[in-house]
Amino acid sequence: MIEKIKGLMKKYEEMIAYLIVGGLTTIVAWGAMYLASWLLFGNPLHPTAFENAVMSIVNWVAGVIFAYFTNRRFVFKSHEPMLKEIPKFVLSRVSTFILDLVIRQLFGALGVNTYVTTFVSAVLVFIGNYVLSKLLVFNKKKEA
Repeated sequence: MIEKIKGLMKKYEEMIAYLIVGGLTTIVAWGAMYLASWLLFGNPLHPTAFENAVMSIVNWVAGVIFAYFTNRRFVFKSHEPMLKEIPKFVLSRVSTFILDLVIRQLFGALGVNTYVTTFVSAVLVFIGNYVLSKLLVFNKKKEA
């Protein structure tokens, strides 16, 4: 039984590490976002479009900085030059940032509160970030 668990852990090591790092990234990004919301706007339950945009930018910047270094080291174990990876990482995160903005604006227009909006956006962005990181940023070329 223990050997079977070890085998599953090894098989899914990258996904498990991504879930852990992604969860920590989410906490860091949300913490920065809600701190900015509280400091700048008094933490409104129904933020304006401008407030949503500011919160998304803070969320994104904090998340990208934390995520790049933790994904590079603990998830994808990359040894590629950082100058090669960082532009691809940032561009992939720009695409999911746009997804976050669209979700926030759409849900805001529908009157959905910021907590529900943040959760839905986080799930979709989390999945998108993994796929883009795996396929475009940290893709390991198979050696012949």
